[in-house]
Amino acid sequence: MRTSFESVLKCKNLAHLDKASGVGVRLPVRRVAFILREHFSMMAFTGAVDALVTANLMSSSPVFEVLVVGGESNLVVSDLGIAISADCSLAEMEERHLDILVVCGGYRVRLQGDPQLRAKLRQADTSGAVLGGLWNGAYFLAEAGLLDGHECAFHPDGRAMMAELFPKVRVTTHSHVLDRKRLSCAGANSSLGMMLEVVGHSAGQDLVDAVEEVLGCDKMRETVDISVVSIDFDPTLPRPLKLALELMHSNIEDPIEIVEIARYARISRRHLERLFRRYVKATPPRYYMELRLTHARQLLQHTNKSMTEISVASGFATLPHFSRCFREKFDVAPGEFRSRSQFRVGTSTELPAKSRRTTGGLRTGTGG
Repeated sequence: MRTSFESVLKCKNLAHLDKASGVGVRLPVRRVAFILREHFSMMAFTGAVDALVTANLMSSSPVFEVLVVGGESNLVVSDLGIAISADCSLAEMEERHLDILVVCGGYRVRLQGDPQLRAKLRQADTSGAVLGGLWNGAYFLAEAGLLDGHECAFHPDGRAMMAELFPKVRVTTHSHVLDRKRLSCAGANSSLGMMLEVVGHSAGQDLVDAVEEVLGCDKMRETVDISVVSIDFDPTLPRPLKLALELMHSNIEDPIEIVEIARYARISRRHLERLFRRYVKATPPRYYMELRLTHARQLLQHTNKSMTEISVASGFATLPHFSRCFREKFDVAPGEFRSRSQFRVGTSTELPAKSRRTTGGLRTGTGG
């Protein structure tokens, strides 16, 4: 049996695969700064930051370092009246050392030129940074002359204004846009999607899938879990394959034979294997094993059940067989995996402030 995961369940387990083995590919950390304008959209801001924070959690090592920038002071009030304590003021921001700089706008943000912000944006552009805007934050890029010739997503209420004031900017109806070294989104709901594209460009589609598995589980009215987000919500998924996946998910403790699954789905075993290879990226037995081990991993993390109970609940006849299969996939024994997981959860709130920023920690209210 090959080690690690090969099916679409890889994204469901990516963080644990890399962290357990310690062999994840280390990518250069990208420094991303968010400039908060007074009355910025909290939802747009947190959606964008959440994509980066979750990417760090799903990766074997941090991919992004998040910096929150205020205006004249380090405290900025959002559109919800919630104050965010920034890491530094705009004057203190070292724009020459940034990889991505995003201006956070909002429905009540005043759209007028700011000489200091204009200078900072131009210097960041000269230093090679990617520039972006959330909601109507792209106004400040356009006002600085940094969006000419670029496509730009903007809140619908301000598109006429943008077209009138900045005729060289191509204002689009798309919800978000990545055009060369410019990023923009039209509102609160599209900021997450925009930053997920940034994650993809920085670290690859596998990490994007892993982030979406965490953040995209409730996209539809009813949340299901026959596998992963990528196929749970796939409207093109053939009915026989969906039946097979549902049958496997409903029979983890007492696995059933693949031939019986094919019979229930009313297709041949060969046809079932073709469907699995096309949509699930693995054979039916392989996927079934990975599904059971994913179930075991979740029980190890989130329950106090004994190893024997978890082994039985995951469909393994003996504890040695379960331990061997788990080690083959996660490169660590189940007991050691549980110890590491509990240690990470128990110490996550004890990190110093600088480390919290690296993993995306934010502070709210008037405290530091």
